[in-house]
Amino acid sequence: MSDLVAYYNKFNEDKRLLSRHGQVEYRVTMHHIHELIKSLATTGQPEHKNDTDVRCASCGITIADIGAGTGRYSIALAKEGYSVVAAEPVKYNLGILKKHIREELPADTDIRAYQSDARKLKYFGNEEFDLTLMLGPMYHLHSTEDKLKALNEAKRITKKGGFILAGYVMSDYAVVKYGFMEGNIRDSLAKKALTDDYGIISDEEELYDYARLCDINDLNEKAGLKRKYIFAPDGPADYIRNVLNEMDEETFELFIDYQIKNSRRPDILGASSHTVDVLHIEK
Repeated sequence: MSDLVAYYNKFNEDKRLLSRHGQVEYRVTMHHIHELIKSLATTGQPEHKNDTDVRCASCGITIADIGAGTGRYSIALAKEGYSVVAAEPVKYNLGILKKHIREELPADTDIRAYQSDARKLKYFGNEEFDLTLMLGPMYHLHSTEDKLKALNEAKRITKKGGFILAGYVMSDYAVVKYGFMEGNIRDSLAKKALTDDYGIISDEEELYDYARLCDINDLNEKAGLKRKYIFAPDGPADYIRNVLNEMDEETFELFIDYQIKNSRRPDILGASSHTVDVLHIEK
């Protein structure tokens, strides 16, 4: 945890999500969040008034943002009228999140933020939320035990019929980008940081943990969670950062549209830098 705190004390998460490749990740993820909210609002929220526009205070959707970082998703969803509770373990990030709340949202906005660990959500009640976002914690949890604690906590706080969105950093992206494109593959093999089939071996000293689809599937089975679908929020975006930066606005918007429409394709998932697993809590 001390290494994680030191990292985020220097890392600018706001800047990353505002970069072109960060915008792809953010906008594709928000597209899926809105689609899931729409399905919740039209099936489980009787006071909802307009099925074509679910981004309204009357829809009654409650959202937990676990590992909220500096609040990119929390703030945006609170602005849209949803009830949001954010949890972030790093005090520095939490301070920025609270600053955004003070400066960007009206005082009566239904949003709260706590310092809390995804493995033990002490401020969160059972079956409290329609939608639980866990877009960062699994990046930094190394052991199966810790990952299961986080998934089980997310399961505990999510209502029956609701959804969990669990984000992962993908192993093959890191091998291709860091290993082959940046010239570190032989050093990684010499350090025995890779399996025989080039899977990443992470230990507790590494900041990030990496997953393959088989690892995610295994976690879901152990946690008793069922997938609705899984998507790639960025696809090839992290490989072509310079190309994205040079695109005119119209072409960039076409790339966003491309990634939204292709984000659930199985042949794109493994090579994406991130995936987001959408898990359904059955009634």
